[in-house]
Amino acid sequence: MSTTTSAPPSAAPLGEASPLASRGRGAPGTRPTPVGRTLRYLAILLGVLFVLIPVYVLLITSFKTGGDASPARAWALPHTWTLENWQRAWTALAPALGRTLSLVIPSTIISSVLGCLNGFVLSRWRFPGADIVFTLILFGMFLPYQAVMIPLLQLVLATEIPNGIPSLILLHVVFGIPITTLIFRNYFETIPHELIEAATVDGAGMLRTFSSVALPIAIPGFVVVGIWQFTSAWNDFLFAVFFSTPRNGPVTLALNNLANGALLTDYGVSMAGALLASLPTLVVYVLLSRYFIAGLMSGSVKG
Repeated sequence: MSTTTSAPPSAAPLGEASPLASRGRGAPGTRPTPVGRTLRYLAILLGVLFVLIPVYVLLITSFKTGGDASPARAWALPHTWTLENWQRAWTALAPALGRTLSLVIPSTIISSVLGCLNGFVLSRWRFPGADIVFTLILFGMFLPYQAVMIPLLQLVLATEIPNGIPSLILLHVVFGIPITTLIFRNYFETIPHELIEAATVDGAGMLRTFSSVALPIAIPGFVVVGIWQFTSAWNDFLFAVFFSTPRNGPVTLALNNLANGALLTDYGVSMAGALLASLPTLVVYVLLSRYFIAGLMSGSVKG
């Protein structure tokens, strides 16, 4: 009885590389060529320069004297470096910076907590009409502020809410609920259902499940909505114009007053003020940027 021996499936004809060997070396075209890598780095460099050029003009102009700060010398370094512009800008903006912090911190915290509660309920409690409620909440994201500004102003005046920071806190909380609800709902959808069901089996109600299970693992979601809400409230100008004055409004209104509206005359002080006003949001992004990306990614893939 004769037996025949066949070659293993992975064997390749003589003179040809086996699939496993070629896979180990890497398929052609999977690694960028030197030319492609160089072009990629050049594109990144051009993008960075495109972003940093305005920052360069802002920075060097903030250290120029009054006669040296002019559009004709926007790109030139200062003849004489001075900190007077920064001192004047700080004196003018310091009270407004404090008021802005008292605005963005509570509005960010309140809207984040409300959005977390809404997102948990809408993702885990499938009550009748849940999708309709969620759609109505999201509808607030697509309302242009300019279209509702006059009736909103009449409503705030009718309720006798104090002008300035109190009314701005309320507005930023209300208009921040749709986006925070959306982010938290998408985030809680990624949590395994077995985790919530285990708490239910142990006898935990909805509030206990939220506080003991969902809330501790919702930190990435809070980072995302916190950065979003902090930046939105800090940079807001439209609400500040309608619901506050330069004496009780946020830093954006004070910065506009510092620049004398559209009649920009003192370039050095205005540029120093713009940099001072943007520093808090820059610090937030630098410190929390990696957590921001991680939070966005954790809510984008079904777990």
